[in-house]
Amino acid sequence: MHRANRLGDAVGMATAQQDYVFGPDEQPVVPGSPYTPWHPWPRRVKYGLVAIGVGISGSFANALVTVNIASLAGGIGEYVVLASWLPAIFVAMNACANLMLIKSRWRFGIPLITRAVVVLYVCMALLQFAMPGFATAIAVRAASGIAAAALTTLGLYALLQALSKKVRPAAVAIAIVLPQFATPLARMVPVELLAQDAWRGLRLFELGTALAALAFTWSLSLPPSHRLQAFERLDFVTIAILVPAFVLLCGVLGLGRVVWWTDTPWLGVMLAVSVVLFAVAIGIERSRRVPLIHVTWLGTADLLRFTAVAVLVRLALAEQSYGAVGLLTSGGLNNDQLRTLFLWVLVAMVLGTLTAAVTLSLARLPYQVMAAAFIIAIGAWLDSDANNLTRPEQLYVSQALIGFGTTLFIGPALLYGLFRLRAATPQFLVSFVVLFGVTQNVGGLAGSALLGSYQQIAAREHAQVLSAQLVASDANVATRLQGGASTLAPSVVDPGLRSARSGALLAQALNREANVLAFNDVFRVVAILAAATGLYVAYLIAVAARKGDPSALDPNR
Repeated sequence: MHRANRLGDAVGMATAQQDYVFGPDEQPVVPGSPYTPWHPWPRRVKYGLVAIGVGISGSFANALVTVNIASLAGGIGEYVVLASWLPAIFVAMNACANLMLIKSRWRFGIPLITRAVVVLYVCMALLQFAMPGFATAIAVRAASGIAAAALTTLGLYALLQALSKKVRPAAVAIAIVLPQFATPLARMVPVELLAQDAWRGLRLFELGTALAALAFTWSLSLPPSHRLQAFERLDFVTIAILVPAFVLLCGVLGLGRVVWWTDTPWLGVMLAVSVVLFAVAIGIERSRRVPLIHVTWLGTADLLRFTAVAVLVRLALAEQSYGAVGLLTSGGLNNDQLRTLFLWVLVAMVLGTLTAAVTLSLARLPYQVMAAAFIIAIGAWLDSDANNLTRPEQLYVSQALIGFGTTLFIGPALLYGLFRLRAATPQFLVSFVVLFGVTQNVGGLAGSALLGSYQQIAAREHAQVLSAQLVASDANVATRLQGGASTLAPSVVDPGLRSARSGALLAQALNREANVLAFNDVFRVVAILAAATGLYVAYLIAVAARKGDPSALDPNR
């Protein structure tokens, strides 16, 4: 207690190390992270609140943009194709942000770097009011992506201070899933508030979120950390190559199903250039004595298995962001009618996070990943019998299961990697954090792209099958056309035009039914994919148990 009192209000100040000698059990977990001294309960509560605040605020504004992207396009005076760049830029910058931030934190400290990044985000959010348009919207999304990565890390370290040593690993499981809460929260924000005055409301939300994040970063300081001279000249070369590579790749994934993959030659050019840039960066890193990214280590069998499991589960999680929402919006529903659904999803995500934290241990990590995969599979399969009368009420259970599985998976997956990292050497931290960021961010974008493309292809096939069954001589078809014409009679006098419009209404109904059937196909694919992932992890657990090697009980050995 005396040691803690001497630390007192000096927590987070550079002079604290001169007044307080940190014990062996208070040393930083990894280079650049803060010390973890004992804190009284009031300060722990403050750290916990800061962790929650920065964890959610970092991604909330981008979630607002993503869930309203189709409507937002008109608000910035651009087509949906260009507006689709906005979430793609966020994902790209968020995925590669840690290339820049990790060593910056080692050199200058976590609070300084985080505040600098958030100040940049605030400045970009203010710039939107002075210069509204597509260019500033792109700049804001880029700054938001970098800020989100910095704030997620700050939230993790704040939560480490809030929890006692015994339960400190749970901080990782909680902090890494906090940004996931942003999407269901964004779904509950009324569109009218955002769209007023040419989407000025959205810009105000963005600015308010950025200012809230800045307030959180200043409200409570972290204990001091080691400072390292970490950067090398070739680090900046690698970063300068990888950033445009990620931007181009995410651009392809974000726009592919909008402009269609085979109809747009410049998508192929972007993909080819990104592959070349990735190859150049890998070549540089392989030849370095002290690389920024340990490519050889990332190419080991264990890490490749880890990547495969993480990507597969992340692809399956796109069922919620694209599949269920796409099904409901194709039926004419908007965000305002989905609030209760995503309230249940949010509750399920909180329960999943608590479950992951309470049941956490190194031996249980593979079981948590397996359970998450099976839960996602059950949720997706429950959705696979939807029809054009399906409404949010019928999806409460299935989407809650997927939300629960989401938060049950992400924390344990990151923890396993961190345990492996500590077993190896801290110098691989940059490599692993970048790998995990890519699997979760780019993997999520790729999941929406792949599922969306599959749904469009399946919808065309179902439409062809259904249209082949519509024969004019069929009594049911004739009755449907006559009924449509009768409905239009009060407003359309011309019989020929009335008949044509009746046929158009039947075609719309056919396309709507084809889309529903295609979404059901998507749900089945997701269920099979998630179930196969769960079975694969179960097989690895069984193999490890048969060998009698408890340490091998993980999805990556």
